[in-house]
Amino acid sequence: MGSHCESSVKIPPIKFTKLFINGNFVDSISGKTFDTIDPRTGEVITKVSLGDKEDVDLAVNAARHAFDYGPWPRMSGSERGRMMMKLADLIEENVEEIAALDAVNGGKLFTLCKAIDIPGAARTLRYYAGAADKIHGTVLKMSKGLQGYTLREPIGVVGSIIPWNFPTTMFFMKAAPALAAGCTLVVKPAEQTPLSALYYAHLAKLAGIPDGVLNVVNGFGETAGAAISAHMDIDKVTFTGSTEVGRKIMAAAAASNLKPVSLELGGKSPLLIFDDADIDQAADIAFRGMFYNKGEICVASSRVYVQEGIYEKLVKKLVEKAKATVVGDPFDPQVNQGPQTDKKQFEKILSYIEHGKREGATLLTGGKHVGQKGYYIEPTIFTDVNEDMIITKEEIFGPVMSLMKFKTMEEAIKRANNTTYGLASGIITKNLNVANTVSRSIRAGVVWINCYTAFDVDCPYGGYKMSGFGRDFGLDALNQYLQIKSVVTPIHDSPWH
Repeated sequence: MGSHCESSVKIPPIKFTKLFINGNFVDSISGKTFDTIDPRTGEVITKVSLGDKEDVDLAVNAARHAFDYGPWPRMSGSERGRMMMKLADLIEENVEEIAALDAVNGGKLFTLCKAIDIPGAARTLRYYAGAADKIHGTVLKMSKGLQGYTLREPIGVVGSIIPWNFPTTMFFMKAAPALAAGCTLVVKPAEQTPLSALYYAHLAKLAGIPDGVLNVVNGFGETAGAAISAHMDIDKVTFTGSTEVGRKIMAAAAASNLKPVSLELGGKSPLLIFDDADIDQAADIAFRGMFYNKGEICVASSRVYVQEGIYEKLVKKLVEKAKATVVGDPFDPQVNQGPQTDKKQFEKILSYIEHGKREGATLLTGGKHVGQKGYYIEPTIFTDVNEDMIITKEEIFGPVMSLMKFKTMEEAIKRANNTTYGLASGIITKNLNVANTVSRSIRAGVVWINCYTAFDVDCPYGGYKMSGFGRDFGLDALNQYLQIKSVVTPIHDSPWH
């Protein structure tokens, strides 16, 4: 397992560190700041304004005024779409700089941010910009002398609380459909990764999006996040993150104004590999499904079930891939895996690895901290794992794979569903009947067949069970930011019914 620490990419100066409220960058009311950390070294990148309840109140007031009195919900969908398209263009013009912010702030590979995350944000904006003038109600065929139709109206002020693993993707996964619907937003980026969100606020202003429509309040979950969840003047909260925090958000929403919530929460996703799979392809899919973005991915294929006929061969291939992985500076193009996002997560992952060893799982490879500084962990693979172990039950959110053996399809389905989560799943087989039966039997929001992490903006994505509810991406996501209103009028002397 190599490690690399050379990089020719210069990190740009950090331009935006304040809160963005009502079209302006402002200090927090308290004047307090907090450090944002470079996970490559554990050192401070810069200080960022610390938002709290009072700042959330200001942002909500701005968003409420922009919704109730401003032009955003009142302009045509095509006009909103045009500004969103402009924002997408501005993102593409600044791709290098934004990719560097997510890489230095989140330990994400610079090359992938540049190739996937940042262009993906522009694509998401364009998709929903194209939908903004196609939000239709329906004409109802009512009995008696009545005519009815439905309107799909923007829900109002949206609170969006986003995680640190995909700061850019998550920002627009929530903001793009909400903006297209005509809503206004208060976004709280994760305290670990606020830098790109502030840059997007700046670009939104340049794109002509009116003041108050998109506000960004940096801060901690227990203060700024809690203020959003419990706010009496927010009409909807959307959240991606842990199940534990999702519960708190739902409780706060219920205790305040009963605002609807969408929650995309944790996962412990199974990948089922059958005997007829191509071994090289299966190893590649399984490895990338788990170790992409250093395992900090909610759909990670962390429970890999392999049919006994190919188990030994596949294990050998996966161990080879883990040992060949280069862990190091995410700005170095030779590197495959950067540092974990922060110290807390780094320590949590290492403690789960110790749990696995204590519970009797066999550590095949990895399991250690890499280097003298920064939050680097080797890709780690356990075997001799069972469903009662903590490493199989709880989401680790790091580069730790559990490998298990199965005999029959029925056994694999039963074990795959033996989890409190239900976010994603994968099947590798050449047998169409197996693929069809398993995909209908697994209780999860996404099933990938002979692929994994195959996301697309047109493909709705979300959980079953304790992985939450609501869907991001696809036209289904628009519905989370729209109310359905039925309008009925008597109709007299109609020549037909």
